[in-house]
Amino acid sequence: MEKLLEKKTAIITGAANGVGQIISQKFSEEGANLILADMDESNLKKEADLIRKGGSHVEIFCGDLRQNLTIKNLLALSAKTFKNIDILVNASRQVTISHPLDSDDMFFEELMSQNVGVNLKLSREVAKKMIAQNISQPDSGTAIGSIVNLSSIASNRTLPDTLAYSVSSAALDQLTKSMAISLAESKIRVNAVAIGSVMSSSLRAKLAKNKFVLEDLIAATPLGRLGEASEAAEAVLFLASEKSSFITGTILTVDGGRSLLDRMPAAAY
Repeated sequence: MEKLLEKKTAIITGAANGVGQIISQKFSEEGANLILADMDESNLKKEADLIRKGGSHVEIFCGDLRQNLTIKNLLALSAKTFKNIDILVNASRQVTISHPLDSDDMFFEELMSQNVGVNLKLSREVAKKMIAQNISQPDSGTAIGSIVNLSSIASNRTLPDTLAYSVSSAALDQLTKSMAISLAESKIRVNAVAIGSVMSSSLRAKLAKNKFVLEDLIAATPLGRLGEASEAAEAVLFLASEKSSFITGTILTVDGGRSLLDRMPAAAY
């Protein structure tokens, strides 16, 4: 049986840890060629070695994608290694919960730069590549590429202590919708997966500091449990693949129903 991403090439950022790491493994299982990007070079190499054992073609790129030159270098590596780029998954994000209105402006700017600016710049450059590589191909009416952003249910929350993270998540959701419209004529689909109550590396670290957060999270989630990173990865896979060929501009929520009835007194993602 043909795999969902057979003969496709995907760039995945934030691939060394957390949900991004699981997305990389899932894409590998579905036959994708991969370029994995992250600043954590040690874990990135371990992840790539693990995936290669399954037979996938994997290249790694280590660098700070907030820098324009770094993005250009990432695209240069992809052009050198693979003929086309078919999928971009923006899974690199900074998850920092506490940031009241009167805290340091530098912190707010850092989150906006990482969670919104990087996604905008990288998506724009990858979209140009997708368009250029398809100019000579006949118009089949199908999408020539898919971009998936990793967002959060924090975009719909208004707790003061989550100001920076909530605003950056909301901005990313709007960026997703706006780019979906801007790139629709070029037949590039743009969607996002908003996660909450999913066991990620950041949530695991928070649970280690406060054991009561787990009980609160489960009580606040209608399905009565935490989600697995693999369940978020499945949603990303769906939006990246041709299974979602008529879907663009959608924010797919993976949170066990929590954002429908959120009783958490403070954010914990």
